[in-house]
Amino acid sequence: MARTEPVLSTRALNRATLDRQLLLRRSGLSAPAAVEHLVGLQAQEVKPPYYALAARLDGFTPEALSAPLADRSAVRIVTMRSTIHLHTADDSLTLRPLVQPARDREINYFRKGLVGVDLERLAGIARELVEEEPRTMKQLREALSAEWPDADPRALAVAARCSLPLVQVTPRGLWGRSAQVALTTAEHWLERPAEPAASPDATVLRYLAAFGPASVKDFQTWSGLTRMRAAFERLRPGLLTFRDENGVELFDLPDAPRPDPDTPAPPRLLPEFDNLLLSHADRTRVIPPANRGRTWQANTFYRPLLVDGFLAGVWRILGDALVIEPFGELTRVQRGEVTEEAARILQVLHPEEAYDVRFGTVIP
Repeated sequence: MARTEPVLSTRALNRATLDRQLLLRRSGLSAPAAVEHLVGLQAQEVKPPYYALAARLDGFTPEALSAPLADRSAVRIVTMRSTIHLHTADDSLTLRPLVQPARDREINYFRKGLVGVDLERLAGIARELVEEEPRTMKQLREALSAEWPDADPRALAVAARCSLPLVQVTPRGLWGRSAQVALTTAEHWLERPAEPAASPDATVLRYLAAFGPASVKDFQTWSGLTRMRAAFERLRPGLLTFRDENGVELFDLPDAPRPDPDTPAPPRLLPEFDNLLLSHADRTRVIPPANRGRTWQANTFYRPLLVDGFLAGVWRILGDALVIEPFGELTRVQRGEVTEEAARILQVLHPEEAYDVRFGTVIP
């Protein structure tokens, strides 16, 4: 008789993922340990990593994350999904080469602007430039265009960004002391040689620890890698398998937390682009279908509000207030809990500024 795999409800997946994302209760982990556990933080802008950890860690202060960036034990670098992530230095040196195949595919999208360009020579010239001194993307475009005047300047810069492990040097990324983006190689910044790529199997296990239970497609969505079924099949004997409510096979670590679906989930104010909302092919474990796409409008991305573990609104700081805009009516108790969480975030990240907490018009 064929074995029937247990079915995990959407709510069960929600609570399991929140637990691993340090969002059911605040963790006592240090900022670097949390960054390592979460396999990096989405970091297109300066503030999101700080808001991400303020929501997750007990006793967090901005300096707890600025200090590792300043002493170069953490860096900002393009990794998963071709986006800037904040990683520990160790992870930056192994995860970037792991996702290099995806960066190579990205270069192909710009091949029309790279006709006649020797990509190996381009990478060599770009490396010399940024290791001589950190360069902005504008400076890199201009220098490479001098070598290939007939090529598309943007394509040249993208090719350099994809070919080399470029990190954003400080003070970019430091809380309250940031600057424009200037780039050099990870090896030069960290004064360490390149390292072998992390193994796909080990990375799958780390992903499940931070984002599971999850499917093969979920991992591929998070990493930007393709054809990862083989890694899951190699790991299958040591993993548990489940099905979601749509019958999709999910993999998980045997001893990973899978809390009762009725476990309370306190409200959380997350940053724009938080990996919680971006790291699964099926995002209904956090985003109700009715609220899909409601964290962005006309290229403006809003910060998500979680209530009872699910996306329930957005928030932003406008003028002298932190304004919460729920997608539906909140109960009196929920409004009180959200207000308390908002006040806590302000105290952690903006203790010197006098912000009110207000509820705005419900977004239609």
